[in-house]
Amino acid sequence: MSAPSMATPFHDLARKRDLWWQFTIRTVELRHRGSYLGIVWAVLTPLLMLGLYYVVFGQIFGGSFGVLPDETRTDYALAFFLGLILHQVTSETLSLAPGIILANPNLVKKVVFPLDLLPLAQLGASWFNLLISITLMVIGAIALGRGVTIAGLVWLPVILLPLLLLTAGLGWLFAALGVFFRDLGQIMPFVGQVVLYASAVVYPLAKIPAEIWAFLKWNPLLHSIELARAALVWDTALNLTHLGYTYAVGITVFLFGRWVFRKLQTTFADVI
Repeated sequence: MSAPSMATPFHDLARKRDLWWQFTIRTVELRHRGSYLGIVWAVLTPLLMLGLYYVVFGQIFGGSFGVLPDETRTDYALAFFLGLILHQVTSETLSLAPGIILANPNLVKKVVFPLDLLPLAQLGASWFNLLISITLMVIGAIALGRGVTIAGLVWLPVILLPLLLLTAGLGWLFAALGVFFRDLGQIMPFVGQVVLYASAVVYPLAKIPAEIWAFLKWNPLLHSIELARAALVWDTALNLTHLGYTYAVGITVFLFGRWVFRKLQTTFADVI
């Protein structure tokens, strides 16, 4: 079975966009159902996080990434927060994907339903929170006296697109594998922590020893985080080679994850 072209999966998803949108909204609502503030938590949680990281890492610890000669504590806190929210969307995908199909046995066994939308609905909810967090970060940067350039905002969607493709591919891949390997749901929170420390979220690249960098340089999330920081926080030139690499990995994982999911989905009902 050959890998599908880029046009095929996008055309297929475009036909299902209304159902995808409905299930994404449903997933967002389920995350906040039963709480007094409801969807307000989608705004309040990242706002509280931004304030916390600004005080703890920016003001108390006085951390520095060492990129700008006049880097302030505000710069560090904003760069830290930006890296954390990009990691969060990846970590959520890894943690939640293995259980998505298992949590919906009725859709698998009794209903003719496009199962590939289940990981995408979860992904849509995660990216909904990410966009809110980035918006609050930009507002916070302006409020704290650190301007955000128009060029940086224009570059941001270009930087985030390969991460979206990457997380979609990972969502499909681990949603399918999670049906057959139940232990994935247990190990993925640990994997998320490994990804956190392998993506230079809390420390500068300059502190990575050469022998470790030989492995970490292949981490696409690390490059996405550094590119987003360069565009939004540091206002420095983007490394287009690294950007091209994130696109290559994102497209590859997207197509591979979708291929694996479609290959295995016919056996889901038998296993569940």
